[in-house]
Amino acid sequence: MKKGLLITVEGTDGAGKSTQIDFINKYFKKEGRQPIFIREPGSTAIGEKIRDILLDKKYDNMSYITEMMLYAAARAQLVEEIIRPSLEKGQVVICDRFLDSSIAYQGYGRQLGDVVVEVNRHAIQGIIPDLTILLDIPVEISRNRMMKNGCDSDRIEAQSINFHDKVVRGYRELARKFPDRIKKIEGNRTVEEVSREIERYLDELG
Repeated sequence: MKKGLLITVEGTDGAGKSTQIDFINKYFKKEGRQPIFIREPGSTAIGEKIRDILLDKKYDNMSYITEMMLYAAARAQLVEEIIRPSLEKGQVVICDRFLDSSIAYQGYGRQLGDVVVEVNRHAIQGIIPDLTILLDIPVEISRNRMMKNGCDSDRIEAQSINFHDKVVRGYRELARKFPDRIKKIEGNRTVEEVSREIERYLDELG
């Protein structure tokens, strides 16, 4: 049985995650594997309910601690219900966001610090991604892309530029701390250029 793999894709909204997730999915299918795609928060019945609450603008008075714990709760259910069983069966799991999102958005963006890691330690059950692709683009470009696509902003996307700047800095700090796992890729290039760089990292997984 082949080893299970957890591949996570991180970055701010508008960074091009969906396009590159599709590329990663096709890469593994060419290798004869059938990857499982999941997103955070979500991909379980409980997680999708939590997602609705987290992203709904009518809850703009949500405390930062509540926000952090709801993300962790959705993650705990996802790990228990899908990620752990899939990895144990030797499957490839591609996840749109994982723990690094909470560290960047709540740890750095909300400035909650190390408590985010401590709370999520229970949620992830010791599971660390085999590879994390971080698509890095400036906040201004991220915002422009989303406006071009005509996307209605959710509660998190609607936060201030200052908040999103902190998130980007948080992601970059994580990439500096964990260079073996987190591969920071400049997202402000053509889709093909970004995909080629991702492919090199996927090849290294063997």
